[in-house]
Amino acid sequence: MKIAVLTKAIPKVKSLKIDSSETWIDDSDVQYVMNEHDTYALEEAILTKEKLNNNSEVIAITMGPKNRSNQIMQEALAKGADSGIIIENDNKITDPLAFAKIFAEQIKDQKFDLIMCGLASYDLGSGQTSVLIGELLGMTTATFAIGTEIGENYIKVKKELESGYSQWIKMSLPASISIQSGLNNPRYTSIKNVMNAKNKKVIIKKVEQEVVTMQGFTKFFVPQNEKQTEFIEGNVDVISDKIISIFKEDLKLIK
Repeated sequence: MKIAVLTKAIPKVKSLKIDSSETWIDDSDVQYVMNEHDTYALEEAILTKEKLNNNSEVIAITMGPKNRSNQIMQEALAKGADSGIIIENDNKITDPLAFAKIFAEQIKDQKFDLIMCGLASYDLGSGQTSVLIGELLGMTTATFAIGTEIGENYIKVKKELESGYSQWIKMSLPASISIQSGLNNPRYTSIKNVMNAKNKKVIIKKVEQEVVTMQGFTKFFVPQNEKQTEFIEGNVDVISDKIISIFKEDLKLIK
């Protein structure tokens, strides 16, 4: 079985600084790390390979600027991926569909049986990548996976529902699945595995097609916390009407 794991580099910051365009953060002095949700997807892929105990392989895939992508790729390989694909791209893409189209175009020739990725990235949080890529590649799709069982030409996925409920669904392969955090315990990397990662095969691809975006940020800003106290005076009827007006007009809590 050929399993792909999509990984993404996200900024590790405690306080955000907005760049001059006001459409993204100033990342000139920002450390990038692997998206936490993707670490669970990577671990689930490796566990699936170990359960199959055959010639299955796990291929890590990441997209972004060269230096940033190399860092994330080496981490994925050290954690247990067999090989990797880096899609070099310097464009800041915030449109999930444009992002998915690039991925689908670059990996369609690989004929993956299973694609796994984190539920969402911590920087954009759209949670659409796995579904869009699955649709573009003609795969079955599932999200919010909190359990997986692989079979012959199918996979069972335990999906997280509302109010603590869950359900098992059976899907044909190939499939694209997003993994919920907490599904497993991602393994730590040893010094030996870090060194071995340098010898694993990594394919470098470049984005050559035109990137067409249909949505994006018009303005990026840090919300300002404001506290305001308003005293309402008058009789009971006046106060009641004023409170109802605030709920309707200002807070939008009632219609």
